[in-house]
Amino acid sequence: MRKIRILWTDDEIDLLKPHILFLKEKGYDVHTASNGDDAIKLVNEYNFDIVFLDENMPGLSGLETLAIIKSQQKNLPVVMITKSEEEDIMDSAIGSKISDYLIKPVNPNQILLSIKKNIDTKRLVTKETTQAYQSEFAKIGMQINMANSVEEWKEIYKKLVFWELEIMESTDSGMEEILRMQKSEANLAFTRYIKKNYLSWFNEKMDQKPMMSPNIFKEKIFPRADNNETIVVILIDNLRLDQLRIIQPIISEYYSVVEDELYFSILPTVTQYARNAMFSGLMPLGIDDINPDLWLNDDEEGGKNMNEEALLVKQIARMGKNYKLFFEKILNVRAGKKLVENYSNLFNYNLVVLVYNFVDMLSHANTEMEMIRQLASDDAAYRSLTLSWFQHSNLMELVKLLSEKKLKIVITTDHGSVRVHNPLKVIGDRHTSTNLRYKHGRNLNYDPKEVFEITDPSKAHLPKSNVSSRYIFASGTDYLVYPKNYNYYANYYKNTLQHGGISMEEMIIPLVTFEPK
Repeated sequence: MRKIRILWTDDEIDLLKPHILFLKEKGYDVHTASNGDDAIKLVNEYNFDIVFLDENMPGLSGLETLAIIKSQQKNLPVVMITKSEEEDIMDSAIGSKISDYLIKPVNPNQILLSIKKNIDTKRLVTKETTQAYQSEFAKIGMQINMANSVEEWKEIYKKLVFWELEIMESTDSGMEEILRMQKSEANLAFTRYIKKNYLSWFNEKMDQKPMMSPNIFKEKIFPRADNNETIVVILIDNLRLDQLRIIQPIISEYYSVVEDELYFSILPTVTQYARNAMFSGLMPLGIDDINPDLWLNDDEEGGKNMNEEALLVKQIARMGKNYKLFFEKILNVRAGKKLVENYSNLFNYNLVVLVYNFVDMLSHANTEMEMIRQLASDDAAYRSLTLSWFQHSNLMELVKLLSEKKLKIVITTDHGSVRVHNPLKVIGDRHTSTNLRYKHGRNLNYDPKEVFEITDPSKAHLPKSNVSSRYIFASGTDYLVYPKNYNYYANYYKNTLQHGGISMEEMIIPLVTFEPK
């Protein structure tokens, strides 16, 4: 393994021999220069890991030398050493993207710390993260084995997402694999929990049941709108907890978290069911009973989520509220830009609901477009694409503008998605739903041990298109494939992002309330 190579440039380099000897004894390969010209030549000759640069030198100054080095190797860490604490010098150095600066006289430990901060950080983070997760691994395992409540499953999922993001920052691929295995184990146990308890959540006498899709506006949004102030609900379709955690630090530059919660999506975890339930305040069977003109079954023609605003208006009226509602779906860049340009119009409403479809489109593109499959080949890459979108989106512009006007925002979603790997055979007729994570129909043939089956949809408050209709749900990383051309479709959909079934990623949903700083 190559030693870390350091260049130290100072016009009084001879006086620094004790420091240089100290670094060499620590195992570093140290090169020296006494002026900027020599430093530039050495940078071009050797592959340095870090440069220490005196600010005040005859000939080329430290800042001039820095500018030339950065023009040639912009990612090379440079630490400025100066006698001066004058603000303009520091501003110039920082503006030139130095990695650190030290004030003379420096001692060896300061130099060592700067090296560790700028070079060893990745290795140290990996080491610390690995040790921390190893100590938590057994505890999380015990929690998974013993979890028997919605709150325990929320806590497990939050911990797994936390470690997923921590380990992502490290370089320990072994730990990544161990975490994936633990997450898979958790999803198996979570599926057993859902199979055992899901139907009981619809029992009015049941005490321990989660907040679910139909309760969101009644319990979390309407009470805030009742204060006669504008509350902005931003629903990012198909946004998982890990994706929200990735973009949350950017939002936190402008907003503070008031409430950070999780709720449970209903089954099936798809827009047609989960989001319609959220906006209507009703389970799908209730929508079909009360507003049959606003509900379409799986086997009926037409868009399944075209009536969301109408469903929300009816829920508001049913609750006896008198809100002035603004509702808009942002389906493309043009619509997002137009909303930002006219954002001041939002102040005329006390309930603003905005639906952004980018993440859902990204997950579908992961199936349909080879280029996106390559770009989002694993969950870390998928999160990275989500982050990049958000950083450069009209939504980010809107968040900034809303914070300046001191408007509270709620960011949530309707369901998540999971990366599938294991195909299961299922047989259905031409009226069977086409989703890969659930099937709804009357002539379904499957192995009951492999799925969660609901033979009486009314018990789950789901409509049925036929008297003998039933629902089945895939879980974990399973996906449902017909026997016809089985191998082709099993391979085509493998490692794609899907939703509709049972997993923590699909069912345990973030709901975060922010207030402007």
